Amino acid sequence: MKYVIVLGDGMADEPIPELGDKTPLEYAKTPMLDQLSKKSEVGMVHTIPDGMKPGSDTANLSVLGYDPKIYYTGRSPLEALSIGVDMKPTDIALRCNIVTLSDDNLPYEEKTIIDHSSGEISTEEAEILLEAVRKELEDDIYKFYLGTSYRHLTIWDKGQVVSLTPPHDILGCKIGEYLPEDKALREMMKKSYDILANHPVNTERIKRGLNPANSIWFWGAGTRPALSSFEEKTGKKGVMISAVDLLKGIGVGASMTNIIVEGADGTLHTNYEGKANAAVNALIHDGYDFAYIHVEAPDEMGHQGSAERKIQSIEYLDQRVIKVVYETLKNKGVDFRMLVLPDHPTPVSVRTHTSSPVPYMLYDSTDEKNETWDYNEKAGKASGNYIAEGHKAIERLFEK
Repeated sequence: MKYVIVLGDGMADEPIPELGDKTPLEYAKTPMLDQLSKKSEVGMVHTIPDGMKPGSDTANLSVLGYDPKIYYTGRSPLEALSIGVDMKPTDIALRCNIVTLSDDNLPYEEKTIIDHSSGEISTEEAEILLEAVRKELEDDIYKFYLGTSYRHLTIWDKGQVVSLTPPHDILGCKIGEYLPEDKALREMMKKSYDILANHPVNTERIKRGLNPANSIWFWGAGTRPALSSFEEKTGKKGVMISAVDLLKGIGVGASMTNIIVEGADGTLHTNYEGKANAAVNALIHDGYDFAYIHVEAPDEMGHQGSAERKIQSIEYLDQRVIKVVYETLKNKGVDFRMLVLPDHPTPVSVRTHTSSPVPYMLYDSTDEKNETWDYNEKAGKASGNYIAEGHKAIERLFEK
C-alpha cells in the first residue's frame, strides 16, 4: 500500500455572495474530486490546536502527524532548515518578507501595507534586493539569507523570541502599531525602505505595472526546532514535494526526502504536473511509501483576495495533481490511499488565515465506498465525520 497527502494550502473558505453563497471549493469545476468523493470518506478536521495561531507552520506540522503543542518552536526555524542554515542554540530565526508598502511621502509608520508578497516577486529579483539590504544592514548580530520569491530569512545572534505581526494579517492597514517593539528590528525595517524604494529593480517593476518590493518585514520568530524522524515515527519512508521553504524545512526536520521540482514556484502557475509526477515516481520506482504534495497557490490567491484565481487554483489542483496521481497509480495497479485537504482556511473576504476546521477526503483504492458526498466544506460538515485533533488525521490515512 502506498500513501499520498495532497495539501491545497489555504483552500478552505467561507460562502461568498458573488458565487451564489458557495465557497470557491464548492464553486470550482472539480470532476476528479467529484468522482472520488463518492468513493471516499469525507469529513472535517481541526488542524489548529486551540490557543495557537492558524499558520501554515502549525497546520502542516499537524497534518503530518506532529502535535504543534509539542513540536512547534516557530515558523522561521523550519525555513532555516530548508535554506541550510545551521542554527546555534542561542540563535533566533526571523522570517524576512520583502513587501510592498504605499509609495507616498508619509513617514514610514504612516505607510500602508499593500502586498505581503510584492506581486509574487521572482527569486532572481529578490536576490538582488536582499543583497542591497545585506550590504547596508548585515553585521555580526544580524545575518540575511536568501529564500524563495518574497520569503527570506534573518538570523539574530543571541536574540529573543519577540512578538511580531505576519504581514498578510494586516493587508490594507497602516503599519505603525504593528511594527516591532524591538528598536533594532524596527530601525532595520525603516532603513530598508530607504534602500529599496528607489532601487533600479523596483524602478523597472513600477514601469512594468508591478508592485515594488520596497521594504523588509520581520515576523515568525523562533528557536532551533527538533522534530523526530517521520520514518521512525510512522514506519513510512516519505518524500516532501513543495515549492516553499517552510514545507521543505519541515521535510528536513522530519528526515524526509525533499524532491525539488523544476518550475515549482508557489504561484498560481506552478508546475502542478511536475509535482504529481515526482510523487508517483517516488512511490512506484524509488521505494518510498508516502508522498506529501503541497500546493501553495490557493493560499496565495486567498491572500490576494481573488475568488476567481482561487477557484482557478483549485481547478488546477483537481486536474493537474489529483487526477494525475490517481490515474497513474490506478493504471500501474498500485494499491494506495490518498488524503486530500487544506491546512487551514484562507478566506478571500479577510485575506488571511483562520482557525476553522477544514474538509478532508480519504480515498482507498482497495475499499471504494458508495456515497453521495461532494468534497467541500458543506459536505464535510454534513457527513458527521470529525477529527478533533489534526495531528491524528494521518493515523486515519495509515489505518490498515
